[in-house]
Parts: sequence; C-alpha cells; structure tokens
Amino acid sequence: MNQIVRPGFLPLLLVGIAGGILSGLFGIGGGTIIVPALALWLSMPQKLSAGTSVAAILPTAIVGATTYGLQGHVDWIAGACLAVGIVAGAQLGAALLAKLPVGAIQWGFMGFLAIVIVSLWFVVPQRGDEIEISVLTVIMLIVTGFITGVLSGLLGVGGGVVVVPVLMFFFSSSDLIAKGTSLFMMIPGSISGTIGNFRRQNVDLRAAAIVGLGACVFVPVGNFFAVLIDPFWGNVAFSIYLVFILIQMLVRKLRKKK
Repeated sequence: MNQIVRPGFLPLLLVGIAGGILSGLFGIGGGTIIVPALALWLSMPQKLSAGTSVAAILPTAIVGATTYGLQGHVDWIAGACLAVGIVAGAQLGAALLAKLPVGAIQWGFMGFLAIVIVSLWFVVPQRGDEIEISVLTVIMLIVTGFITGVLSGLLGVGGGVVVVPVLMFFFSSSDLIAKGTSLFMMIPGSISGTIGNFRRQNVDLRAAAIVGLGACVFVPVGNFFAVLIDPFWGNVAFSIYLVFILIQMLVRKLRKKK
C-alpha cells in the first residue's frame, strides 16, 4: 500500500457507520457507499478501496444476518442456495471481465435498475410473505445467485442491490426476509473475495477493521428502522438509494467517454 494514503481513524469510522446503517436498512453490503468514500473522499487507490470494502463487508454481513436471523427474518435455505450461485458466478464474472464488452453490460444493468426503481413504487411485499422452497425454487435461487455473482465480478456491484428486489418480486418474499437473506448470502462471497484480494495485496486490513467496526455497531440501527418503517415507505427509501447508485454509475460512464 502507498504509505502516503493513510486515512485517519475518524473518517474511516464515519464511512463504516454510513455503510452499516445502509446495510441494516436495505440488506445490502454497503460497498456502493464504502468504495466511493474510500476512493474519492479518502484518496485511496480504486482497487485497494474495492478490496478493503469487501473485507469490511464480512463482519457487517455477519452481524446483519444475525440481527435479522434472531428476529426470524432470514430464509437460511434460500440464502445458502444464493450463496452457492454467487460464489461460482463471481469467479466467472472476474474471468470474463477482460473478454466481454462491459460497457454494454453496464447499460443493461442500469436499465435493470431503472425498472426496479419504478417497480418499487407499485409492488409492495407483505410482511407475512415467505419463500416457498421446492426443487424448482432451489434451482432458480442458485441461478439468481449465479447471475448476481457474474454481475458482481463484471461490474463490482453489491449482490444485495440485485438480490433484495428479485426475492421480493419473483420469489414472493417479504421485504425483511429479502434483506436478511441477502446479508446472509454475502458472508461466503465476502470470505472468498477477501482471500483473493489479500493474496493480491488489495486489502488495507487496518482500514477494513475500522470501517467494519463502525458498520457492525450500526447495522442493528439500520435494522431497527427497517422493521419500524412500513413496507411501502421502505420500498420508497430503497428506490431513492437505487437512484443514487444509478446516477453514480451514469456519471462514471459519461466521464470515461470524455
């Protein structure tokens, strides 16, 4: 790591707090906040920011999944199926990164986000809804995880951004189960990613520990508001967050054209 780039404890902690609240509130890893904050605000190299974010997400996902799980809001079978798919898909996505026209995939993903954003205003899951597990459902969950993993490897997007709305819309999951299951799914993926990034020296363990600490403490805060908020307004808040991600991707895309 470049010794000049050495973010202070407090800024890293604040990044972790923001990531933790968003993780608990939306069932995401928080990387869409952590990576830009480390790279743009704290001037950490892009690859190091991404690797550090993946490492920080591990304890965040563990605490988040535990918090949701203790409330009965994790479908462990569905989460395991998604995890199998996402670990395999992420490896393929990373391998295809240098071979596929990522630009076209990025535009397609942004189109997907736009559709999800609109849908979140009209499709509201019921809090009592659960995922019905069958052989077909298991296969579909593994495929969903695989596709999510490929997108993660190609675009660097967090799995929760894709999985949470998919579980609600296509698997009839409640919003809380979708979020808790998403966090559980991220645990093996984060372990795999962190090992790979550590071998490539793309992880700042000190920064990851501080960000992870702040995130872990505030994940339950995000969860508290997720449970408290009506599902409709939870969808509205999630759609606003997705708009932020969509704008972020669009700005990066347009800047590369200049």
